[in-house]
Amino acid sequence: MVPQDVILTPIRTEKGFNKLGEKVYQFKVSSSANKFEIKQAVEIIFNVHVTKVNTINVRGKAVRRGVHHGFTPSWKKAIVSINPDESIAFFEGLA
Repeated sequence: MVPQDVILTPIRTEKGFNKLGEKVYQFKVSSSANKFEIKQAVEIIFNVHVTKVNTINVRGKAVRRGVHHGFTPSWKKAIVSINPDESIAFFEGLA
């Protein structure tokens, strides 16, 4: 898999921004990606050294629009820790 196919988008939430000081970043990743692929992709794309990767499968939530019922899509979240002396410039500009 190409690294750009593994990391889909960064997750920008208040809870995520509180962890930036601890060098912990969150990404929406491909559902088929494993921890090793996620680690390699982050290291290649952002040129940092990853120390830890945690993954979470986020289930779709039930939604209702009038009489129609359905679910939002399920997706996978990766919580990535990097070396304390490195940072990802993309997130530093947002904080």
